Amino acid sequence: MDFIAKTVAELSPSMTLSITSQAKALKKQGVDVLSFGAGEPDFNTPAHITQAAIDALNNGQTRYTESAGLLELREAIAAKLLIDNNLQYDPSQISVNCGAKHSCYNAIAATVNPGDEVIIPAPYWTSYPEMVKLVGGVPVIVETKAENGWKITAEEFEDAMSPLTKMIILNSPGNPTGSVYTREELQAIGDIAAGEDILILSDEIYEKLVYDEHKHISIASLSKEIFDLTITINGFSKAYAMTGWRLGYTAAPKKIAEAIDTIQSHTTSNPTTFAQFGAIAALQGDQQIVADMRDEFNVRRQYMLSRLQAIKNVRVVEPQGAFYFLVNVEPMGIKSVNFCEKLLSKAKVAAVPGVAFGTENTIRFSYATGLDVINAGMDRFEEFCTQH
Repeated sequence: MDFIAKTVAELSPSMTLSITSQAKALKKQGVDVLSFGAGEPDFNTPAHITQAAIDALNNGQTRYTESAGLLELREAIAAKLLIDNNLQYDPSQISVNCGAKHSCYNAIAATVNPGDEVIIPAPYWTSYPEMVKLVGGVPVIVETKAENGWKITAEEFEDAMSPLTKMIILNSPGNPTGSVYTREELQAIGDIAAGEDILILSDEIYEKLVYDEHKHISIASLSKEIFDLTITINGFSKAYAMTGWRLGYTAAPKKIAEAIDTIQSHTTSNPTTFAQFGAIAALQGDQQIVADMRDEFNVRRQYMLSRLQAIKNVRVVEPQGAFYFLVNVEPMGIKSVNFCEKLLSKAKVAAVPGVAFGTENTIRFSYATGLDVINAGMDRFEEFCTQH
């Protein structure tokens, strides 16, 4: 008898976590591996956030909260969304979850029925299609173009729609591309979704990491019709270097928010109580720390861009946000998985194959690591590309 559920058996393991695990295993063996795999800031969580959690522990804040999270935290999130994003949500429309990944899954589970189609632009964050499949939905992958900045156009969205389309997933700033949608691009997509009554899952976890003149726009802010169809996802891991704290949140129309809360009440219940006090401190504390981290990421971005552009047999689109480069290695004639395996074994450089993000012939580098590592890694990568 096969004891594994069919929906689970059909899932693919996370390739980003797999590459990171391989790199860590080699490092434990004493191998000098330079890792560009994980989407994780290399900064420590700011001290005032950590202290708030310590104080909460010392004050006995170790019991259950409401399944959707502390009211004080949801009020702080509502205030943040209003000030930063021009989005007016009641705290009852907000659910605090065990990481933004959990937020995405809860949102999909609350809205997608078996057989419903979900449009996902590729390159995509590796977990989106698997989450859709896990609830019985059908991922509809739309391949975007480098010349469009790896962003789905309104026309491509319309062409991909069918009577079964339930949702489109947008990620801006994006992983793995670093692309940032403009107000005009989002308006065009949002108007189509509103006209066809299609839900929008807007993953904005990299919101604070936008560079140069580019601006983050929350699609739900563009009109009431779009707002009423949008589930906004955000969290604390990227902006505040809180990846291990596992805190994300959804902000959604009332009925969807209630459904998300119901799901959470029967799965995880509330996220870790004392961690939520750290999140309150993150939102209400000095935001200059966030800006300082972004500025450091920008220095790394500019340096890595200059190094990659100097390598003749690879191509790259300049990222506008997040902390990734999606590098086109097609001129080298090696598929992404094979490329990354050779890069790790021969050059001791860990990157993630593009096939994990729905785009073959590319690899992803994270620049959430120090300049010394980036410099040494780009030396090795350039030598590897020159020899192949």
